[in-house]
Amino acid sequence: MTSSEIPLNQIKLPDNYKPSEDEEFMNPMQLAYFRKKLLDWKNELLSGASDTILGLSEETLQKPDAADRAQLEADASIVLRARDRERKLISKIEAALRRIEDGSYGYCQDTDEPINLKRLEARPIASLSLDAQEKHERMEKVHRED
Repeated sequence: MTSSEIPLNQIKLPDNYKPSEDEEFMNPMQLAYFRKKLLDWKNELLSGASDTILGLSEETLQKPDAADRAQLEADASIVLRARDRERKLISKIEAALRRIEDGSYGYCQDTDEPINLKRLEARPIASLSLDAQEKHERMEKVHRED
């Protein structure tokens, strides 16, 4: 069985492994690295969401002071908005994990060109190269101003 036939979840990454430009782009080690990075990020977000649910259910809105109740409600609203953004982020993480499985991860969805490893390291959910992302944002801005 070659390394490309080994399931990504069974690839043992060396300690301190970082994808390098010197390697074949999106080789099994790089894919396993980004898969682990995405799964760790997703688990961290899910853990935070569980903590939020616990915290909100433990907080009591039975405060006698109206200002205290209002502050609790405002705080809860802010936390829930943040969790909603994280929920959307989790769906982007899941989409990136699907791209790893189907072999399209690391390649721009617009141009099919490789996405720079530094960009993927900083934003592992990236689906567009930097040039394509900038073009997309310029187009968004133009359409928003219409």
